Amino acid sequence: MSFSDPIGDLLSRIRNAQMRRREVVASPSSKLRLAVLDVLKDEGYIRGYRVVEETGKFPKVEVELKYFDGAPVISQISRVSKPGRRVYSGVKDLPLVRNGLGISIVSTPKGVMSDEKARAENVGGEVLARVY
Repeated sequence: MSFSDPIGDLLSRIRNAQMRRREVVASPSSKLRLAVLDVLKDEGYIRGYRVVEETGKFPKVEVELKYFDGAPVISQISRVSKPGRRVYSGVKDLPLVRNGLGISIVSTPKGVMSDEKARAENVGGEVLARVY
């Protein structure tokens, strides 16, 4: 399978699995997807993930979703920068998500990180997604 937007695909899989109250969701693996999942794990939005490699097949990643009192921890997850419209932001222009209650996932020259960490490192970049 080829995707024109692998991050959008990952976010849609997470969103759909949470609507069905799934504990685990699978997705094809890539370095960028793993970097986004690292940010989600560090910020406490998912329990974790693991890469599963099978012989003769592409590796996939299994994401363990997180729930609190039966409700998903991620109430909304959306793609900001899309293949048809890239959205870049300087460090001073990084928007607050829900007045600091949510995060933006930013791809910077220093790697993929949350908006809070990007402000601390004084770098801007492409705003990949918004989570709250």
